[in-house]
Amino acid sequence: MQYNGLLLTLPREIKTFLAVFVIVLSVGYFTGLLFVGQTETTTPAGIEENYLGNEEDLDAEVMKFKKGEREMLTIIHTHVLSMSFIFFLLGGIVLFTQLPKKLKFILILEPFFSILATFGGIYFVWKGVEWVKYLVLVSGILMTAIFIASVSIVLYQLLFKKGKSPASL
Repeated sequence: MQYNGLLLTLPREIKTFLAVFVIVLSVGYFTGLLFVGQTETTTPAGIEENYLGNEEDLDAEVMKFKKGEREMLTIIHTHVLSMSFIFFLLGGIVLFTQLPKKLKFILILEPFFSILATFGGIYFVWKGVEWVKYLVLVSGILMTAIFIASVSIVLYQLLFKKGKSPASL
């Protein structure tokens, strides 16, 4: 089955539906990033402080306590499931874009490794393996970069690029 570029050949109604979905998905994703900014987990020290607490810092503006095991498992469980679903749906759309196969597979597969590295890394930081905070930061940035690239490609191809008939692809 020829699927490369199939997105370009879809009827306008389906393209509009997918574009609106990707836009709303992006609003949800970036709202989550705003929350990350609010929790100050955009730096290695912030990641460590958010999960291990800062009770020793008497000058801290916001007092944070080490998260409990139940809270950590809830955070990891919900994020791994929801992020997997987000990237499954977005990756499903990316599969039908017109892109080189290798680039396409990087865009659809890498986020799943980043999900495991980010949230598995958060668990290890919580367990006291503090150097993993750097892996969490890098994998989170990579996951967001892939999300932005995928959304940009999908929206460009849905809204601006004209397609050829499926037989000529």
